[in-house]
Amino acid sequence: MSDIKIYNEHDLEKMRKACSLAKRVLDFIGNHVSEGITTSQLDTLCHNFITTHNAIPATLNYKGFPKSICTSVNNVICHGIPCEYKLRAGDIINIDVTVALDGWYGDTSRTFMVGKCTKLARNLVEIAEKAMHVGIDAVKPYGYFSDIGNAIQNFVDEFGFSIVRDYCGHGIGDVFHSAPSVAHYKTSEKSQQILPGMFFTVEPMINAGSYKSKVLNDGWTAVTIDKSLSAQFEHTIAVTERGVEILTT
Repeated sequence: MSDIKIYNEHDLEKMRKACSLAKRVLDFIGNHVSEGITTSQLDTLCHNFITTHNAIPATLNYKGFPKSICTSVNNVICHGIPCEYKLRAGDIINIDVTVALDGWYGDTSRTFMVGKCTKLARNLVEIAEKAMHVGIDAVKPYGYFSDIGNAIQNFVDEFGFSIVRDYCGHGIGDVFHSAPSVAHYKTSEKSQQILPGMFFTVEPMINAGSYKSKVLNDGWTAVTIDKSLSAQFEHTIAVTERGVEILTT
């Protein structure tokens, strides 16, 4: 437990500001997700929005990542690198934004649908968003992190979709990634207790097919091993004595 940082009310106020900006970036870019735009153009728009609001795109040059946002299209699970790919009708795209504002990090993502999508795609996106909220609803002060994965898996299993296991939620605050690792599926590991003052993300990645993934040769782009669609939603949350505050909503 000692490696999970506990933050105070002063820290929470700073996180609210960073997370509010991250949410505003997604609101802004959602209006630009349309057929024909490239993921690189989406990246440039987000970069400019973030920097003109006196913040830094946290992913840019993070461990060598070359862009300011992650754009994960169709069978890309996460960490998709913006490029010259033009969005097409029927695509789904997860846009993952993290901003650093005055040394504090706000992290959030949504999956957008481009034009008319298949029923499978629509259902997957809907279930992925609900799965995130099911996970957040399972967070209770003095509860356990395993409650989150148990709740998400119990929900997702009903629909025949799968939950990615190679990636998880994470602690956040005055660092981008920190303890704890937040599993979104049932685990047999000894569970850690959730305490007031913890900040972390809940961000289940839901696949239409197998939960298995692989990373492409670029060292970043994670894709479904069976080329099935993948969708994800993410919020940064704070645990307080009163309950849970979603910071990126």
